[in-house]
Amino acid sequence: MLYDIKLTIGYSYKATSDRARNILRLLPSDMPGLQRVPRRLLEVTPRPDERHDRVDFFGNATSIVAWHQPIEAVELSLSAQVERIAAPQPFDLSPPLAALAQDLAGQHSLAPDSPHHFSAASQMVGPMIETTKYARALLRPGMTAMQAVEAVGHALNRDMSFDPEATTVDTPPAEAFANRHGVCQDFTHIMIAALRGIGIPAGYVSGFLRTFPPPGQPRLEGADAMHAWVRAWVGQEMGWIEFDPTNDQYACTDYITVGHGRDYGDVAPVRGAIRSAGGQESHQAVDVIPLEETA
Repeated sequence: MLYDIKLTIGYSYKATSDRARNILRLLPSDMPGLQRVPRRLLEVTPRPDERHDRVDFFGNATSIVAWHQPIEAVELSLSAQVERIAAPQPFDLSPPLAALAQDLAGQHSLAPDSPHHFSAASQMVGPMIETTKYARALLRPGMTAMQAVEAVGHALNRDMSFDPEATTVDTPPAEAFANRHGVCQDFTHIMIAALRGIGIPAGYVSGFLRTFPPPGQPRLEGADAMHAWVRAWVGQEMGWIEFDPTNDQYACTDYITVGHGRDYGDVAPVRGAIRSAGGQESHQAVDVIPLEETA
């Protein structure tokens, strides 16, 4: 499936901001067997005094921008064309969950995609006793690692409510889980904690999700949003699989990856520091447009 993707993120400051510096992870990249990116462009207004484009440890395209003069607003505009490559539903070749530790011990590489980086606590996902208990209660004798991933994802989708007003980007996963409310970031962090708690390496994927308007209704520009879902390592044979607990499904051709890491802290679309006063206002608009619909 081929998509045109447009994203605009804007910030305006109550007082003129000085010495602003940001790290941006907004550019999708080629991923063999998963997606192809024929075209991508990230424009920053006003033009920064510094811009350095590089690839971070996990392979995510990263732009570091800085302004040395006072600014009143910033606008980030992404335009990209991305082909999401269709793949069949994964056939379960994962080992029994009880044997996954043996598979993990046989992984000697510490390359960026090594499951060892995704097994322990990370910046935003620490050990969570309650989620571990929750996941263990879902396990059944002889369950494979892939079946355990599905069981946790299905249960979280059933037991949690999507509520964009319930949390912020800084809400701890334990709090969101205790209240059983949150957004895709919360669902993803909670599932990561639950899987790690039962011995399954798990990480965070940031990207875009194609959405569908109600039947008979036109698609609204800017109505889509950035999304998050889970990567889980289920053994030597299968490697990584991707599951979206918010929507209770495997990631498919409706999903476009921008970056992945241990948690949101590794893939935050915009992160930085400014010297200002009086707060700020922000807005965001996303369009994920299948090219077949524009023909």
